[in-house]
Amino acid sequence: MSTIDWIVLCVTLLSIVSYGIWKSRGAKNIQTFLLADKKLPWYHVGLSVMATQASAITFISAPGQGYSDGLRFVQFYFGLPLAMIVLCITFIPIFHKLNVYTAYEYLEKRFDNKTRTLTASLFLLQRGLSTGVTIYAPALILATILDVDIIYTTLLTGILVIIYTVYGGTKAVSYTQMFQMSIIFAGLFMAAYMVVHLLPDNVSFSDALHIAGKMDRLNAIDTKFDWNNKYNIWSGIIGGFFLQLSYFGTDQSQVGRYLTGSSITQSRLGLIMNGLVKIPMQFLILLIGVMMFSFYQFTRPPVFFNKIETERIEKSQYATTYKKLEGNYNQIHTEKARHVNNLVSALHANDEKGIDLARAELKTDDKRSQLVRMQVTNLMKANYSQADVNDSNYIFLSFVTTYLPVGMVGLLIAIIFLAAMGSTASGLNSLASTTVVDFYKRLINKNGDDKKYLNASRWATVGWGVFCIGVAFYAGKLGNLIEAVNVLGSLFYGTILGIFIVAFYFKKVKGTAVFIAAILAEAFVVTAWILNLSAFLWLNVIGCLLVVGFALIINLAGSRQAK
Repeated sequence: MSTIDWIVLCVTLLSIVSYGIWKSRGAKNIQTFLLADKKLPWYHVGLSVMATQASAITFISAPGQGYSDGLRFVQFYFGLPLAMIVLCITFIPIFHKLNVYTAYEYLEKRFDNKTRTLTASLFLLQRGLSTGVTIYAPALILATILDVDIIYTTLLTGILVIIYTVYGGTKAVSYTQMFQMSIIFAGLFMAAYMVVHLLPDNVSFSDALHIAGKMDRLNAIDTKFDWNNKYNIWSGIIGGFFLQLSYFGTDQSQVGRYLTGSSITQSRLGLIMNGLVKIPMQFLILLIGVMMFSFYQFTRPPVFFNKIETERIEKSQYATTYKKLEGNYNQIHTEKARHVNNLVSALHANDEKGIDLARAELKTDDKRSQLVRMQVTNLMKANYSQADVNDSNYIFLSFVTTYLPVGMVGLLIAIIFLAAMGSTASGLNSLASTTVVDFYKRLINKNGDDKKYLNASRWATVGWGVFCIGVAFYAGKLGNLIEAVNVLGSLFYGTILGIFIVAFYFKKVKGTAVFIAAILAEAFVVTAWILNLSAFLWLNVIGCLLVVGFALIINLAGSRQAK
């Protein structure tokens, strides 16, 4: 990056961190640290909820997902508005009425200590792993830009977020997130404009869409039911509904955001805002990736986007073979550029035969390119068995650093960092609040004062920060990050949601029954994932329904035995 880009990046990051610390000064008790005294307005709640979900993973991996697979991923969010409605009707009033710090306090009142402990433990495991992945994303950016080992950038990123989260708690997180989302929206529109602006002069936005469509990148909705298909309308609406309901209704990183609302109405409006804005926002991010795909039909992309891996192979014994494969890839792209220009000419002339011919040629070129890329990744693995051969996380980053003008590169990199800081800070804050409220305050120090609980919250933040940094060191092995973090969630969210569904709607079921049901359901979900029995979104449905079913059966059996 240029000096101007570095200045823009540093000034943006320092300004937002300083703003959050300044606005959150004076956190002297646990309610201020964990819930910001429950005084935030709806728009503040809504932006904070969105910022928690929209991590750096969203802005790094989602464009790469759109580039590689088109718009299909947007179906993942189709269950979100339905989940927001259920949350507004059921979850929010109950949590506000009980005046809880965490969602899991309710489970002790409804069931017993062991059910609360199990649910909180499942959350801590899931959120700790997921937050580690969100730390990895900005560290990846910094490592790529500075050309240094990602271990150092992971430590730097994690420590920076820990500092302002420890200082200001939820209030610092919420205020920085509101500022972050404003800049993020502006940056997204700028990125979308630039990728269209960089297309050849004779290629319009409409032409780029047609090109992407002919290459199967605009198929946003798949109506065919397929149990093993990760992204179709059924897995999106049904599986996505269960995932989003569990994420927003039982994950403390989100519950803690809307519990800061000054009233039930303010919390509801914040969630409704999220439900209305999230799908268009995600569609725009994926569309940026699709536009990058069209751009790279005219401009030669690298054979592999991860510079770290390409530099490693260029210095290895396989360098000559790699250069030959790169030459083949460049030759294929030269032919592809000629064919895509033929497609544009045919589109302008409304020549259907020419369109069909050019489309067939482009698909053949694409298959040849993918074959060369596969040979390259095989070569990388032969050279270094631990090589990261999934480069979808690097596509948007490569485009930004190579083609965007001075100043804008720094701003967009800052946006990705801001998103990472927001979601990571929310994750650490929720891990700390659950640790202190559901374990320390209940099991270790029942009669402590506010100062002790506040200090415990800060130390818990540090402890979980260290754990998440450790997880981040291994996150590069998980493939596309936006998929990885949702797979991690799907392993636990269904079970956790099932516990809350039983708590809300099946009043006769006792704690022991739901406790045993949750253990059985979680064991089945993990087994189903290991054996790859279904697409990961369906694990949320399976886990939830199994908990409800097992709990009803076990409770009924217990009742009959008691008679």
